[in-house]
Amino acid sequence: MFFHKIISTFFGIGYIGKGAGTVAAAVTCAIWWSLQTQYSNPYLWPFLSTILIFIVGVISGDVVESVWGKDHQRVVIDEVAGMGIALLLIPLKWEYYILAFILFRFFDIVKPLYIRRFEALPGGWGVMADDVLAGIYANLGLQIVVLIGLF
Repeated sequence: MFFHKIISTFFGIGYIGKGAGTVAAAVTCAIWWSLQTQYSNPYLWPFLSTILIFIVGVISGDVVESVWGKDHQRVVIDEVAGMGIALLLIPLKWEYYILAFILFRFFDIVKPLYIRRFEALPGGWGVMADDVLAGIYANLGLQIVVLIGLF
């Protein structure tokens, strides 16, 4: 159980309380930024790590739901996965990372375009799915910004 609490709270960030999801998303941006180097594959490691975070998040979400209840505010691993999806295939520019953060938090908080419906999925799937969709929408918006060349 301890492992799942650590993972689902993203190493304790979820215990912050109000705003923990925003902090987890910001920390994810910082980690993503810091791991990008000229020697790393800018597409492979983010994709693989996002898949791993999603899988571990579904499993941990299932386990902690039995203790904390459905989609408890302490569980922020879903924000980490969603933020990772928002940053996939996005060039390493601080403007894009800030916009990714803003777009992801908007979609995650407001939950438009069927995002709210995904919360109804059972267990860890419901915990993770709404943030995954929020990340996809944020990424699509960013891809348009990159394509147009606004920054």
